[in-house]
Amino acid sequence: MKHLLLHGLGQTSSSWDKVISSTEWQPDCDCPNLFDLLKGKEINYSNLYGAFSDYCKSFSEPFGICGLSLGGMLALNYAACNPENLKYLVLIGTQHSIPKNLMKFQNLIFRFLPGSTFAKMGLTKNEVIGLTNSMTELNFKNDLSRINCPALIVCGEKDRANLN
Repeated sequence: MKHLLLHGLGQTSSSWDKVISSTEWQPDCDCPNLFDLLKGKEINYSNLYGAFSDYCKSFSEPFGICGLSLGGMLALNYAACNPENLKYLVLIGTQHSIPKNLMKFQNLIFRFLPGSTFAKMGLTKNEVIGLTNSMTELNFKNDLSRINCPALIVCGEKDRANLN
């Protein structure tokens, strides 16, 4: 069985390297660089989800997904739309709906950060801000009942933004 590990915003697939090296299912792990999936398309949530969904079509059998933050939102979205394709779902620090005020505050902070801060993701500052702006209306609350695979929700007790 394939295991997909999806990174969060501000990370790349290499963020999972230590996790993969400590598991017994190394050969069956797949960690795409999410933004590489876009292949020149505009960077927004809709395009990112579409590219991820297309990527998942390459798997002929049901698989598991573990997603962190942005990767978790993509996993949650995919699980709600394609429940028959998943064996399990692990969501780490993932919200089922975006707190708009928190996102606006985050984007305000992003505007003051130097462009080099975003380079390690392979994105520009404006692309990151555009992506997060495109996510402000996301709400999967009504879709949760469609998910029928085992799911593990992981959130730290001090991670107040994701506890709701």
